[in-house]
Amino acid sequence: MKIIKILSLLLALVLMLSFAACNKNSGETETTADQAVESTAESKNDTVETTENNENATSDTEADAGESTSETDGDTTEYPVISIAEALELCGEPGNVTTERYYIRAIVKSITNPQYGQMIITDGTNEIEVYGTYSFDGELPYSELDEKPYKGDEVLLHCILQNYNGTKEVKNARLIEFKSNQGEFDLADYKNATIAEARAAKDGEKLLVSGTVVRITYANGMKPNGFILVNGADSIYVYDGDAAARVAIGNRIEIAASKTYWVLDSEMSYAQSHGYKGCNQLTEVTLVSNDEGNNEWINASIPTATVKELMDTPVTDDITTQIYKTTAIIKKAPGNGFTNYYINDLDEKTGSYVYTQCNGNDFSWLDEFDGEICTVYFVVLNAKSSVSGCVYRLLPIKVIDENFTFNTDNAAEFAAKYHGAPQFDALYTGNPKLELIGSVSSALLGFENATLTYASNNESVIKIDTVDGKAVMNCLATGTATITVTGSYGGKTYSTTVDINVSIATEEIPTISVGDAISSAVGEVVTVKGIVGPSLVNQNGFYLIDETGVIAVCMTDEELAKVQLGNEIIIRGTRAIRLKDGSTVFGHSNLDACEILVNNYGSYEYSTATFIEGKTPEFFYNLNANEDHTTEVYVLTATVTVEEAQYYSNIYVTSGSVKIRLYCSSAGQYSWLKAYAGQEVTLEMAPCNWNAKDYYTGCVLSVTLADGTQVFNTLNFSK
Repeated sequence: MKIIKILSLLLALVLMLSFAACNKNSGETETTADQAVESTAESKNDTVETTENNENATSDTEADAGESTSETDGDTTEYPVISIAEALELCGEPGNVTTERYYIRAIVKSITNPQYGQMIITDGTNEIEVYGTYSFDGELPYSELDEKPYKGDEVLLHCILQNYNGTKEVKNARLIEFKSNQGEFDLADYKNATIAEARAAKDGEKLLVSGTVVRITYANGMKPNGFILVNGADSIYVYDGDAAARVAIGNRIEIAASKTYWVLDSEMSYAQSHGYKGCNQLTEVTLVSNDEGNNEWINASIPTATVKELMDTPVTDDITTQIYKTTAIIKKAPGNGFTNYYINDLDEKTGSYVYTQCNGNDFSWLDEFDGEICTVYFVVLNAKSSVSGCVYRLLPIKVIDENFTFNTDNAAEFAAKYHGAPQFDALYTGNPKLELIGSVSSALLGFENATLTYASNNESVIKIDTVDGKAVMNCLATGTATITVTGSYGGKTYSTTVDINVSIATEEIPTISVGDAISSAVGEVVTVKGIVGPSLVNQNGFYLIDETGVIAVCMTDEELAKVQLGNEIIIRGTRAIRLKDGSTVFGHSNLDACEILVNNYGSYEYSTATFIEGKTPEFFYNLNANEDHTTEVYVLTATVTVEEAQYYSNIYVTSGSVKIRLYCSSAGQYSWLKAYAGQEVTLEMAPCNWNAKDYYTGCVLSVTLADGTQVFNTLNFSK
């Protein structure tokens, strides 16, 4: 019997070899990429060991060649794979698309779009982008695959190659098989932690954390790069693109991750100087489990706070990525090629913009709430840090329009908190003669003429006088005083207090002139007296002016909030030149990191004694960038010109063929000047070179119209 079996097997082998030989000599000279699987499988079966189980070897192999699987152990199919270098070569010139399909075996470097299976693959030497991945038969998109590869996995793709407008890429890739390389990790290395405990954990701690995914964040190109994880009243940001590609809003998950704080590298020194630790987050994530459900996460214990309260919270407090509930106004502000969304408090101005890396496209779901007062669940995601300070950037998680109606019984409190108390600074170094708000109305909230009154507990230091029927605060002497602000409306009253220090110098502080500050050595700390001139643009500060000169001064938001155009001040700062490494041009002269020592207030006209008249726009245009002209101001006659395109806007002053660009991030920073577009006006304009270019741009201090009206640049003066 055994001999008969052996003879039968030998006969089957002979028949298979004969069949293969016939196919080889049948005259067919073309084999498509799809046919290559069958051809390879058949020729491989020619050498299969002759055992009893080999009777079905051919059909089994052909079936395996068309299946997408993560279990490749035991699959001995060999495919005619090409290297990525060969694939790049086959992509050809721009516009080329191959008619054949090719096999590529590689490692997934990253998943760039989990909806379409867009990924970067590498063979260790070269890499190529995969534009769209499907099941082995091309029927199911990546997002619908039951099992799918992720970063680090080995994939076998059957694909078309193309050169799309100069980008060489894989197109319409069919996932033939993949091998998971996620690797083992030891849960014993991770400590179980609640989200609250994770928030308080040390940098680098390894934690095992559970929660519900409530919002996914996106990098440029709408590529998931992280998500907010909530459990009860607490939340934290999880930064990991691979993990973000594997979860959806409502999923209840468990992750193993490392705790860290994040600050953009270029902002690190600024953040440290302001005491900001960074975005409280988890990273280096392994997804341990996912119920793939749509779980409810809103919890009555989530803390409530007004936008104003959070915006007033010092950055030294660790509030980033903690969830809050508030009542706020959603505001949409379209720009050139982008959209900004704001979450503002009920005063319609206290708030911040929503953080986006996708020009606002990731927040189009907010459009239906534009202009509405809503219930908003949100986090302070991070803080943009600069020399001027740290500005919180917000991330809305969920917005609910509950047809909010303001209770006018709260109008007195609103007037006192949002309009009365914010008028005062914590410190005064002179007498501001501050005229105080007497009444508050809000069409949005539906009330008119809530009254405000003020009282001082120490009138020898601060006295509230009545001048022409208006309350005026006068600082009389060094000391402290508490001001009580009382709002009244509809028979209801509400009072809040503000503690104020007054420090009026009894001895004159030694100062130098602006001209002497300009002549000081770079790096020297100087104390300068002058008049607060018009605002800088795209820089935090203003021009300090006296009869000896003009110089740009840069300072934090906190310091800048202490002054207004026309104040007489004494500042201390470091003589500096803004210059990029390796640049051969001069750069921009300024006084940096300035501190207000004394503000004598007032509303003084600044001196124009050193302003240069009689020059043309052409003269300004031809200024030599290797020489310092940034401490000069020119009086010119020119026409204001605005150019706006889909993704940018610029503003210029022009004269004939001469076109001088104004230094700004967009023409929006010159909204006050755009009103005079197309008009010939007289300008006070300073040369700018903050970015150390080989040419000067301009900063307009003021414009004088044909009727003699002078309008000043007050961009950075907030109140």
